[in-house]
Amino acid sequence: MNLAYIPSPSSGVIYLGPIPLRGYAFCIILGVFVAVWLGGRRWVKRGGQVGTVADIAVWAVPFGLIGGRLYHVITDYELYFTDGRDWVDAFKIWEGGLGIWGAIAMGALGAWIGCRRRGIPLPAYADAIAPGIAFAQAIGRWGNWFNQELYGKKTDLPWGLKIDADPDIGRVAGTYQPTFLYESLWCVGVALLVLWADKRFKLGHGRAFALYVAAYTVGRFWVEYLRVDTAHHVLGMRLNNWTAIVVFLAAVAYFVISAKKAPGREEIVEPAAAAVEAEQAQGESGGEAEANAESKAEAETESKTEAKAESRAEGKTGADEESKPEAEASK
Repeated sequence: MNLAYIPSPSSGVIYLGPIPLRGYAFCIILGVFVAVWLGGRRWVKRGGQVGTVADIAVWAVPFGLIGGRLYHVITDYELYFTDGRDWVDAFKIWEGGLGIWGAIAMGALGAWIGCRRRGIPLPAYADAIAPGIAFAQAIGRWGNWFNQELYGKKTDLPWGLKIDADPDIGRVAGTYQPTFLYESLWCVGVALLVLWADKRFKLGHGRAFALYVAAYTVGRFWVEYLRVDTAHHVLGMRLNNWTAIVVFLAAVAYFVISAKKAPGREEIVEPAAAAVEAEQAQGESGGEAEANAESKAEAETESKTEAKAESRAEGKTGADEESKPEAEASK
């Protein structure tokens, strides 16, 4: 019997007053908020406009949710389309089941549509939101804790996760490796790594995003190895392990090739923002020129006034000197 362990919640529902909210959905929503908030701050620092990240997220988030769900349903189709299963459950996203690979792929498609509509390069946008996505994943993994799912092998470690029995889905009570926690902590580390590297090396043209992808896949490969939930295997390895390897290699290749073809960072990430700055700068320079002209005119006016005053004073002095001898002669 374990004396220390991480307890699982008795219910996967959080009540906001009288309103029930699934813990899984709450974690996803909170993660999206963090990603958009941090991405927006980074975008503005790079020269973009306030609100651009949120506007594009309107496209990226729904696409990402659909992609994540599709990947899960396709790779775990037996949970929904075999005997004794209800295919309608495939639409119950709040009960859990989002594949990060599909979420990123379809989310990127949605982001591309949003960026194209605003004339923004997708790689620059991806760099801005990369660490925010990692933080969102870290938060989202706690949704698995609420659902008591995606845990690892049995363990007697003091941080083992206590799982309750559920005969309906074949869940056996015990303490298991808290893989959700491992991946959550790994994602936090990935986000901090991207923030540091981006600040240190000024990554651009999608390389910050590539670094996030490569770093995440390394941790995901290890966490996937610990998991015991049902999964398809290819050549003795879980499908997600193979996916992690392929995506890792693609991310590294992109990073290297991009660094050779387009070193440095984009000077302009949002043409509209650059145009506004140019107009403001032109307005400021025009205002300075106008102010200088007014100052010059005032100086010339003052100079003329002083010259007139001096001329009048000299004329008065000359008249006084001429009248002096006449006054003496009259005496």
